[in-house]
Amino acid sequence: MNKRSTYQPPYTITAAIVNLVAEISEAVGRLTVLSDQARALRLRRINRIRTIHGSLAIEGNTLSESQITAIMEGKRVVAPPREVQEVKNALAVYDRFDTWVPEAEKDLLEAHRLLMAGLIDEAGMYRSGGVGVMAGRQVIHLAPPADRIPHLMADLFAWLAATDAHPLIASSVFHYEFEFIHPFADGNGRIGRLWQSLILASWNPLFADIPVESLIFEYQAEYYQALKESTDQADSAFFIAFMLRMILDTVTASTPEVALEVTPEVRLLSVLAGEMTRQQLKETLGLKDDEHFRKAYLLPALDAGLIEMTIPDKPRSSKQKYRLTDKGRQLVARSVG
Repeated sequence: MNKRSTYQPPYTITAAIVNLVAEISEAVGRLTVLSDQARALRLRRINRIRTIHGSLAIEGNTLSESQITAIMEGKRVVAPPREVQEVKNALAVYDRFDTWVPEAEKDLLEAHRLLMAGLIDEAGMYRSGGVGVMAGRQVIHLAPPADRIPHLMADLFAWLAATDAHPLIASSVFHYEFEFIHPFADGNGRIGRLWQSLILASWNPLFADIPVESLIFEYQAEYYQALKESTDQADSAFFIAFMLRMILDTVTASTPEVALEVTPEVRLLSVLAGEMTRQQLKETLGLKDDEHFRKAYLLPALDAGLIEMTIPDKPRSSKQKYRLTDKGRQLVARSVG
């Protein structure tokens, strides 16, 4: 056996953790029943904005959800350039969310490179100097020396690839250990939370859309306290339990009613009459940016099975039009009702 795979992060499975895993699994099971509809209606775009807003706000970014939405739509936003850059970088990272492999260290480095591009010199590279974990102005943890990071991260990824711990637990352990190591000069919190979501999404794709980040932002003080408590006890059980409570609250809050909010693809359905060309749809929606229309409106509606091409075997045909599917018509009827 590879020596690295014998590494075992220190954590205790408490009764509270077991109960939380069971509750989350039940809640996810109920939500999964709606997953097909959820992918079409459940606000992947809005939830992603909430996720990015929550994660950046924890790090001091002041942009609102509406400003992040405007940046996503290619609109000009009057705000500090660094904060705008942080949002653009986060959007680029989450656009590639489905391509990252949780156990791949190179993917984590690439995600950091995108996330911190133009913000720090060591984007995509482990730090070369010392760093501490801050909660406001208070240092709550002095991270290990820089020369230990490659070995510590290799151990952590080897453990993640080999562990048989439930993904809810494994993702929380990874998150804590990552923050303890604090491998980057900046962006550790954002990457740690991103990677926990990624591990969870590999267990159940619903976690690609559930904005745990926004809830962590609401309980920011408790988040840092959970990190500190686990470090003081040399056992991440406290942090695991905290994260599982955040996940449970977020999953149970993701009710079917949320699915009825107006997403871009639902707006597209509301204007689609009979068979319409791409240009007709874009003009009817009052949109000018072709790429934004394709990514935010057309592709999500196609992927969700709400609309279909009239010439599916020739997707680039100049005569291509789009029409509602049965699923799309049912949604329109329900929305009107």
